[in-house]
Amino acid sequence: MELFLAMAPQGGQQQGGSMISTLIMFAAIFAIFYFMIIRPQQKKAKEREAMINALKKGDKIITTGGIHGTIAGLDDKTVLLDVGNNNKIKIEKSAIGQVISNKDK
Repeated sequence: MELFLAMAPQGGQQQGGSMISTLIMFAAIFAIFYFMIIRPQQKKAKEREAMINALKKGDKIITTGGIHGTIAGLDDKTVLLDVGNNNKIKIEKSAIGQVISNKDK
């Protein structure tokens, strides 16, 4: 019992210093999470949004489901995709995984 009392902090300065170091540690952890996780995800989301906004008729794309096709028409939220032999399917713009080539290139 005496050992525990001897280990307890004495006075207000040690507790205040402990509180400041705890706050600094939490700030450091938040900064690490921001620069390692949050910021790269925001950057990737902006790039994806720019890719989707730049779509135009004639672009060749791959959907997130692996369907390859050429854009035959565009709406606000959907894309008409020509998948070959004049077969067309309507998909959401959010289902587009990547643009393979642009018509202009």
